[in-house]
Amino acid sequence: MQAATYTGNRTVEIATVDEHPPGAGEVQIEVAYTGICGTDLHVLHGSMDARVTLPAVIGHEMSGRIAAVGDGVEGWTVGDPVTVMPLDWCGECPACRAGHQHICQRLDFIGIDSPGSLQGRWNVPAHVLVRLPESLRLDHAALVEPVAVSVHDVRRAQLQPGEKAVVIGGGPIGVLIATTARHLGAEVVVIELDPGRRGMIQELGFEVLDPTAHDQVAWVEQWTGGAGADVVFEVSGAAPAVLGATALARVRGRLVVVAIHPQPRPLDLQRIFWRELSVVGARVYERTDFETAVEMLTAGVVPAEQLITAIVPLADTAAAFETLASGQAMKVLIDCQAGTA
Repeated sequence: MQAATYTGNRTVEIATVDEHPPGAGEVQIEVAYTGICGTDLHVLHGSMDARVTLPAVIGHEMSGRIAAVGDGVEGWTVGDPVTVMPLDWCGECPACRAGHQHICQRLDFIGIDSPGSLQGRWNVPAHVLVRLPESLRLDHAALVEPVAVSVHDVRRAQLQPGEKAVVIGGGPIGVLIATTARHLGAEVVVIELDPGRRGMIQELGFEVLDPTAHDQVAWVEQWTGGAGADVVFEVSGAAPAVLGATALARVRGRLVVVAIHPQPRPLDLQRIFWRELSVVGARVYERTDFETAVEMLTAGVVPAEQLITAIVPLADTAAAFETLASGQAMKVLIDCQAGTA
């Protein structure tokens, strides 16, 4: 069986890996599609080398069908369409005991800390499965995980209908946060540097701001009648964006940190103090976020067709990463059944 493996030094190679039947409590998934994302780029660029075991099969945004069921697994049958919430927690650490299993202190993020879905067949614990409706196309269903990220981010923001939200960064997660916020009744503006992405975001019906052509603080103040935004989502991962984000928020507004920052960033604590701002981290997701994401995709709330830039065979995974890193794509899916025999 063929798999895309990260071998270190910013290299992805196609390798032959052994296929094993699922163990007790596991299922084997015939992976249809795997999406690649910013987290995968962090892995590829070496930022997570302390966590991965080389050569590493990565990938965690996926869809597929159950191919085999291990001993002791109930409620699942061969052929069921599924995706995976790629979190396996210990259940014993202080975070788990407090009810925060999704950010377990010993969390196994499947696809980083253990093998992921960039392969033809993938064995996972049955408890991480999320059921998909037959009516949801499997290519669209590969977006469930990133949509769940956006649902969790918006939940962490405690966003209310009628509030004004600023999304800094118009990549895939930024667009999905904007989509989820709008779905909940918020008014949304997206701040994005790249003109190509701005054009696509405008086509989706969002207000888009070019920060090189506008004073974004003045623009947001005018938009909000001088108050500032209720919620600011920092999705860009850029140090200047983090430093400037607090200037966009109203008194007692919320700043939600979504992007992965590989190193500490300067933050305007004076502004946080002066306006009594709340700073909230939003790391992964919970099962309810996945269930909501499935509902949103099934209902057509998420513009999946516009977000999926390309679908390429497994053999072209390295080139797909280059495209993603260049900023030329929103979402690239890998067809994991193309050339995996």
